[in-house]
Amino acid sequence: MLSLSDFVNIDTEHTWLQLETAKQEQAWQLSGHHSNPIACYNAYLNRVCLSHLLNWFQEWLPEESTLYAEVFPCEESLPSILEIVNGTAIKVGETRIVLVPTETIDIEELRVPQEWVDINSWAADYYISVQVNLDEDDDSSMRLCGFTTHRQLKNQGKYNESDRTYSLPIEQLTENFTLLFATLGLHWQEQFPPEVTLSAAEAQNLLQTLSDTSVYSPRLRLDIPFAYWAALISNEQWRQQLYNKRVVEEKNTVSTAEICSPLNTEAVNSILVDSPLKNVNLSQWFQQIFTAGWQSIDEVLNLNSQLGNLAFDFRSSSTTRKAGVNGIKLIDLGMQLGGQSLALMLALSQDADEKIAILVQVHPTGNEKYLPRNLKLLLLESGNILQQIQSRSRDSYIQLNRFKGLTGTSFSIKLILDDFSMIENFSI
Repeated sequence: MLSLSDFVNIDTEHTWLQLETAKQEQAWQLSGHHSNPIACYNAYLNRVCLSHLLNWFQEWLPEESTLYAEVFPCEESLPSILEIVNGTAIKVGETRIVLVPTETIDIEELRVPQEWVDINSWAADYYISVQVNLDEDDDSSMRLCGFTTHRQLKNQGKYNESDRTYSLPIEQLTENFTLLFATLGLHWQEQFPPEVTLSAAEAQNLLQTLSDTSVYSPRLRLDIPFAYWAALISNEQWRQQLYNKRVVEEKNTVSTAEICSPLNTEAVNSILVDSPLKNVNLSQWFQQIFTAGWQSIDEVLNLNSQLGNLAFDFRSSSTTRKAGVNGIKLIDLGMQLGGQSLALMLALSQDADEKIAILVQVHPTGNEKYLPRNLKLLLLESGNILQQIQSRSRDSYIQLNRFKGLTGTSFSIKLILDDFSMIENFSI
């Protein structure tokens, strides 16, 4: 395996930083208080990135400078931010810099969550793409792939409705960080969209909806307009309430501190299988009643035109002779997919034998043509694997063989990608 010095010799255009074991351990200790393993790992990766780049920025500033690098908005706000979104921010004087880490090996683009771009009080002047390489042999490192400005991201970047991000090809980033430090103090922000003002009652209704911890990524609730989501989380008090509701509720069922250890992924998977997550009642779908996080495909299409081709492909492959109903849930697996989201889709139809026929598929969303390689899709009953399929390098979707169940039957669908997993429990 290549060492950091090997990478530095091969890639002389980028800045490489050695990760300190002590900082990694400290980041992990601070990342255990979240509602699910994905949020825990997201917090860990971001804190590792933040702690090292805070020092790096400070070292780059002139000794005579009165400026210093500090966490934005403050250290106390980090848990509530990292519970819901990827990225952290540094403030140097009046300049804000957002750090966007990823573990993706072949980085093709910088993908910035919309929150860091379109919320006035969060938006930065600069955005840095950071590739984090966590090595079990204590040779972990980070590569600074380049940076862009808010103005460039808004004018040249592409907005992706499906996962609420702005993306910019990696080759359009500036690799010379001397230019960033030379222009500190200049403001590179474009105009912001109009802000929405929430009443206290509206905020509490949103908090009640979004506190459901079976929804791993509340920011992808596309039935809630982004402007309302932005108004909620940009308010420090309401965002903290959301964090408290999600974390306290989850701790009443399972300890995230116990299941989030990166050294014990088997424990993560086994506990997730047995977690008492809310069942999705499929019989209610025929009355157009969907559990939180799930929506009918027609509803999603009205909100997100980018999913049109995906929904058409799914309908074409799931057409049955009996009247049926389709449901979709968007899933954000965070760093492991470099910000990419997936669509878990179920097609139901009622057969003459009173059984419900079920087809399960997983699709990429947004601009992605293919699923990540080695994504596993499993059908479970009472913890036993009934079906399993794994994606290859150029699979546009994967699906389980159609199966049937009587009213009262329960089953689970599980997705696994490397060290991450998530599970959805269903009843008919």
